[in-house]
Amino acid sequence: MRSGMEIGREENIQISVTEDMFASFEGKIVHPVYSTVTMTYHMEWVSRRIILPFLEDHEEGMGASVKLSHIAPSPLGTVVTLTATLVDVQDNVVLTKIVASNQLGIIGKGEVKQVILPKKTIAEKLKIASIFPEKDESILD
Repeated sequence: MRSGMEIGREENIQISVTEDMFASFEGKIVHPVYSTVTMTYHMEWVSRRIILPFLEDHEEGMGASVKLSHIAPSPLGTVVTLTATLVDVQDNVVLTKIVASNQLGIIGKGEVKQVILPKKTIAEKLKIASIFPEKDESILD
């Protein structure tokens, strides 16, 4: 990992809620609002943006945990801003806190933990787990 990743570093993303982000199960919309699943995805994405400038060519980040409280709904067309703030770095473990808000206020809060590993280590773990056949390890290069 390159040096320079400092506590307090922030990244933001903005998204507009679309129908494909609605809370649904087995193709049926349960609530026509921004889903917890989609919020989780966006929290992971904005947290990943924290580490991207610091990854070396032989490294990659992996999600280790997500904690999330979905506080309020956000309907179709609403603009949601997600802000990740770096709160801790211990060796190769990076912890961010995330706040998601729309025009009415905070709609979610969370925490994402990422682990920075050599791509070779990740490929070995995937091989052991039999996720990728040996010939497909190049996907991590």
